[in-house]
Amino acid sequence: MCRSGVRTFDGTGGVDEVARPMRSSGRPERPDRPAFRGAGRRVAVTLLVLPLLGSLGLVLGPTGAAPAQAASGCSGRLAKTVKFATGTLRVYETRSYACAVAVAKKPGARRSMRVSLQPRGGRAVVDSGKFTKLAGPVKVHALNRCVRASGSVAGSSASTGWILC
Repeated sequence: MCRSGVRTFDGTGGVDEVARPMRSSGRPERPDRPAFRGAGRRVAVTLLVLPLLGSLGLVLGPTGAAPAQAASGCSGRLAKTVKFATGTLRVYETRSYACAVAVAKKPGARRSMRVSLQPRGGRAVVDSGKFTKLAGPVKVHALNRCVRASGSVAGSSASTGWILC
């Protein structure tokens, strides 16, 4: 009996031909190669590559400053960060504007939050209320002006003094 197929017999008692199993593509399978040879190689490569890609993502972390800005709602360059017991006050600047947010250290339950931003010689812009993650963003026109920012989360607060002069 042949390994690769089944023998068929003609009416005279002799062997007519060997019928080989067919692939799904219609071509006969090759007896010298197992059908799963390529599949085993693909599985081995997948098992090696996926953990490497995952560890590379953990090592590199998020790229750039986009995640912090997306969470804050302010565009521009991070100019000043002031940490306090229950959160952080972040001030961003562009060429002609300043923007500020107060971010809670542990987001979750609604709590009293406030952020204000005041240009020198102008009136302060304030966002206050009960929020879960952040208060703000507040934005003021600050071309050629100093600004002062303050923020609070659940009773603890911080301020910057005059900056961006």
